[in-house]
Amino acid sequence: MLTYEQARRTVIEKLEKAKGPRTTADIGLWDALGFVLAEEIKTDREYPPFHRSTRDGYAVRAAEAAPGATLRCVGEIKAGDTVSQALVSGDCMQIMTGAAVPIGADAVVMIEHTARDGDSVRFERAAQPRQNIVPRGSEAERGQTILRRGARLGYAELALAAQVGATQLRCAAKPRIAILSTGDEVVAVDQQPGAFQIRNSNSVSLAAQVRLAGGEPVLLGNAPDRVDDLREKISRGLREDALVLSGGVSMGKYDLVETVLKDLGAEFYFDAVAIRPGKPAVFGKCQDAFVFGLPGNPVSTMVTFELFVVPAIDLLNGAAARDLPLVEARLAAALNEKPGLTHFLPARVEWRATTPEVKSIPWQGSGDIAALAAANCFLVVAAERTQVKAGEKMPILLRKDII
Repeated sequence: MLTYEQARRTVIEKLEKAKGPRTTADIGLWDALGFVLAEEIKTDREYPPFHRSTRDGYAVRAAEAAPGATLRCVGEIKAGDTVSQALVSGDCMQIMTGAAVPIGADAVVMIEHTARDGDSVRFERAAQPRQNIVPRGSEAERGQTILRRGARLGYAELALAAQVGATQLRCAAKPRIAILSTGDEVVAVDQQPGAFQIRNSNSVSLAAQVRLAGGEPVLLGNAPDRVDDLREKISRGLREDALVLSGGVSMGKYDLVETVLKDLGAEFYFDAVAIRPGKPAVFGKCQDAFVFGLPGNPVSTMVTFELFVVPAIDLLNGAAARDLPLVEARLAAALNEKPGLTHFLPARVEWRATTPEVKSIPWQGSGDIAALAAANCFLVVAAERTQVKAGEKMPILLRKDII
């Protein structure tokens, strides 16, 4: 049985070996959030295209703006103004943040460090050359690559593309991830469940996780515990880039997923991971699709998706697999856990000034969705840790969807 680190590494290695060129499409700038770039984006000119002021103040020759010196203000420059007048000795110009610095000026003195009387400006602090000025071309040269192939497009990347006029972006088509739940006890979310049935919440959470990870969910519904029905739906899911199943991967009489996958020619890379919740997680390849069999209990499904499916979607997108977002937080209350498996406990982290403090949330096991909805992270307790004292630093896995 693999540790979660070993299992995650296995997923990444297998996907990297199979990675090939992705189908691409031109996506409008306004719609490209979350896509992965399939081309390089270059600058159309220098950035900034002029010497730019970073403060409201006065453009000066630094050597003339000594403490107590007085200069004559001969004009005003706003952001966007065309600047043609050069600054001559003995003069200064009022300038606004973002405006172009005139020829002849080599510093901008903040307005707070001056006193003005009519056209006369007295300077209260010494100026230094290049003070409060971003030189032309210092951010990027003309023709410089500013976004590389494989970059994920977040708000900063989209703003950068917008700055250079890239309104159509060649992006990798999002991988299509088939989602199939299993079990006779599962009914659709819009149906009234019987006394011993449950609604298919896993289809909702998995579709949301696929979208957040950069994939396109393909909902296949639910397969009852019958080989023929399960085989038909799995075969449909194998036409997509990857298939994610929830349920049917444990050791029970009616856990049929692995049996059906084997009959369809699947190769399994692991079928158990030393974690709680999520131990019976399965990963393999069947025909041309990667397959993830996740445990059916909702919290188990969510944890194992984050650990194993997210890096697969990254790589299917043509991007690098993101690191697991683990950070340290101070434990607010002592823990006492069973040894042997790494625990991912629903927890809540709060920031006390700049120090994160985490406390586990009471829960009733891996079917307790309400506990996870109250959590904003998972508290990660290593397999060898049985008792952890309050105040110790512990790793937490952040819920990226709400933090």
